[in-house]
Amino acid sequence: MNDDQLLRYSRHILLPEIGIEGQQRLLDAHALLIGAGGLGSPAALYLASAGVGTLTICDGDSVDLTNLQRQIVHRHAAIGINKAESARTTLHGLNPGIRVTALAERVAGDQLQRLVAAADVVLDGSDNFATRHAVNRACVQARKPLVSGAGIRFDGQLAVFDLRSASSPCYACLFPEAGETEDVRCAVMGVFAPLVGIIGAMQAAEALKILTGAGEPLTGRLLLLDALDMAVRTVTLQRDPACPVCAARG
Repeated sequence: MNDDQLLRYSRHILLPEIGIEGQQRLLDAHALLIGAGGLGSPAALYLASAGVGTLTICDGDSVDLTNLQRQIVHRHAAIGINKAESARTTLHGLNPGIRVTALAERVAGDQLQRLVAAADVVLDGSDNFATRHAVNRACVQARKPLVSGAGIRFDGQLAVFDLRSASSPCYACLFPEAGETEDVRCAVMGVFAPLVGIIGAMQAAEALKILTGAGEPLTGRLLLLDALDMAVRTVTLQRDPACPVCAARG
């Protein structure tokens, strides 16, 4: 680290759980963000400000006026611009010392697998189950830690699936692909603006803990937040030995 970096990240370096070694791990790390919307916005901002050296952001949508109520990485002037590109502009303004790659598309298939394999941690802020399951399958195959968040109305959830560990459940253990889960869109149901900020910031916190080795990640637990009453509860998750996605993992 140079003198500017030592000063910029001094408040992290002062934390014994992170220190210089942990901050250097962040600078050397690569995080993949799926989605630059309500969850991806705060997650990306905190990862960038914390000094994660390489961020890859994937989103095929463009910024809309209705997004600006909660998608805080975007500015009014970015309306009509692709969200990944808009996020890259904001993040470079926040921290010009990091590398941000913007992919203006909904990644899938072999491309998604390559992106996951190249990352140290994956943050899923997508808004549909098809993408969530595709990301989960890629993380299982590449054995990469996955930080999954969701938020609608006043209800949020957060879970970490550390697929480097044989004992960790995967996303499909919690929400089977063959289940009757239905996508719920905030365009129809609404979403409390700070809710996705809280969950997205927590996704960033879990990713930073994974990358630095600080603390205990939320692996094997599901955090549920009711922002209307500001009530939090945590549910223990078990790996499904019959899960068609991760059962073959040794």
